[in-house]
Amino acid sequence: MEEYIYEYIKEHSSVPDEALRWVERQTNIRTNHARMLSGSVQGQFLRLLVQMSGATRLLELGTFTGYSAICLASALGEDGHLDTLEVNDELEDLITEGFERASLTERITLHLGDCKETLRKFLQEGREYDLVYMDANKREYCEYYSLVFDLVRPGGLILADNVLWDGKVCQNPLPQDKQTISIARFNDIVKEDPRVENVILPLRDGLSIIRRI
Repeated sequence: MEEYIYEYIKEHSSVPDEALRWVERQTNIRTNHARMLSGSVQGQFLRLLVQMSGATRLLELGTFTGYSAICLASALGEDGHLDTLEVNDELEDLITEGFERASLTERITLHLGDCKETLRKFLQEGREYDLVYMDANKREYCEYYSLVFDLVRPGGLILADNVLWDGKVCQNPLPQDKQTISIARFNDIVKEDPRVENVILPLRDGLSIIRRI
């Protein structure tokens, strides 16, 4: 998407609240990977999707600094809850302060550690979710999909971010870096999976919306 079009969309979408603006500022100041932030347009889309779907049990893979987690959890009612997973424990203080500023500490549980190990534990516990948002290690998307599928109730949603990967997945020949290969394979797996229906939206770096039938 052309930058000027994205800026127009941003200017004509709901404005992030102060907690989200704080997280964005701190992400730019305290990390070297601010580009990984979901951003206001995608964040608002996630928030509206939770509200429209009526989801109450949410799972996020890849918290980073907590921006998308706040967007997801802010759409929940008092009975809703978000489990969010992050491998980088050095970000814990920033993440938890953001949750506190958004007054969402009661609705979010942060799980630090290896994502796949945590998902296997959730499967053993028999957890079930209405919506899963995947935005963790792109090299492991296929494994995440396999692990989260049985955690999602029939009719539930799996959202996968960065599925266009700067357009690399569309190139012929396909670039051979591990991230591009993994995401391209993930997109193919979802397309051929008879258990789901899906659509890829050209929102930022590509967002796949997958519904378990």
